[in-house]
Amino acid sequence: MNDSVPAPAVPALSVRDLRKTYAGGAGKGGVEALKGVSLDVAPGDFFALLGPNGAGKSTLIGIVSSLVNLSGGSVSIFGTDLGRNRSDAMRMIGLVPQELNFNMFEKPLDILVNYAGFFGVPRAEALVRAEEELRRAFLWEKATSMSRTLSGGMKRRLMIARAMMTRPRLLILDEPTAGVDIEIRRGMWKTLKEINAAGTTIILTTHYLEEAESLCRNLAIIDKGRIVEQGPMKALLAKLDVEGFLFDIDGQLPATLPQIPGATLLAQDDHTLDVEMPRAMDLNRVFAALGDNGIRVRSMRTKSNRLEELFVRLTSENVDKGPSGNGTPAQPEPVA
Repeated sequence: MNDSVPAPAVPALSVRDLRKTYAGGAGKGGVEALKGVSLDVAPGDFFALLGPNGAGKSTLIGIVSSLVNLSGGSVSIFGTDLGRNRSDAMRMIGLVPQELNFNMFEKPLDILVNYAGFFGVPRAEALVRAEEELRRAFLWEKATSMSRTLSGGMKRRLMIARAMMTRPRLLILDEPTAGVDIEIRRGMWKTLKEINAAGTTIILTTHYLEEAESLCRNLAIIDKGRIVEQGPMKALLAKLDVEGFLFDIDGQLPATLPQIPGATLLAQDDHTLDVEMPRAMDLNRVFAALGDNGIRVRSMRTKSNRLEELFVRLTSENVDKGPSGNGTPAQPEPVA
């Protein structure tokens, strides 16, 4: 009888003690962008890499995608060491950068077919894949249009379609929905979920924290070149000792809100009350106090800013996160 325990799956991405120092800048030793970063991303995961501007996200992504040279440490893709076998490792990666870096005077179909050709995909197979990816991106009707005529959202979707032409095992998305409206963004979420469900491991960087919370199962938060927290999304959010709710009020809120020990009340408008309270606090106490003051709650919903709260707690106080954290991004971190 074989009682051996199956070996754990090889990580899709394994980073160990990764360091990057840029010459010049602060002091003679240069600027340390990464200070011993270590993390693993499991095969099939949808993983968020979050951090404020200048935290090191883009440097980390640049090293993993072989666009930036590391100063120390190691990176492996599905067990293949990036330093020793760069070409083999890169064949497993698809990258969607922040910048729109395709030829605007080329047609989407040609962009995809030519890109696949660079990686050795035969033209006949590339044409089949291109139709599949353009249809998934809802761009097939634009296949022979000039790319410069596409809308901003279409161009973003074309970037994802191009990256998928090589059938990558690991897809890296660097701010893939930056600058597109919420309706298009949610459509892109659906596409990304389908890609992940089909078996592709995805690493996402984004300033839209709602996006990360909706899509990703695990995350790492990086600040000032170091990982300050990592783990399952649900487990990390469960550590928060404060809950937030939005109460829809029947009628108009009074000018002066009642004082409820332990809870913080803030009027968002005349009919919406923002409530923050300790997780251990009984919500019925809040309802009772409001009722005693003539405030009747018609409905309530949980606030969707839990990840924002965790993010702000763990990173620098001067995070440029936008007013809501779930719809207005900070400016993307420039690629170092």
